[in-house]
Amino acid sequence: MAIQHISSGEVVDVLPLGSRLATEKTVALFKSDQLEVIRLVLLAGKSLPPHSVAGEFIIQCIEGSIDVTTDGESHVLGAGQMLYMAARLPHGVVALQDSSALLTIVLHK
Repeated sequence: MAIQHISSGEVVDVLPLGSRLATEKTVALFKSDQLEVIRLVLLAGKSLPPHSVAGEFIIQCIEGSIDVTTDGESHVLGAGQMLYMAARLPHGVVALQDSSALLTIVLHK
């Protein structure tokens, strides 16, 4: 089954999940030829292994706390904080607490 993305002009809620956080999954909210938006859900101690993406991206912590590492440097983000990362920069993400974040990736052909 194809992933259902939001449509142009459609409103989507990206507020903290609160008590629902433990049962929610990561979901791609939107994808076009040039942009992808993902709501990332990671429970405490869970991680995304080191990887890179072809385009620039920003990660905005909505709730909880996440640690984004790159080049041996740690960037701890709490609710309301955002981090910009350059294209092709290897990075990993670890949830320090149950967390959700909004990930916006610029896609390059």
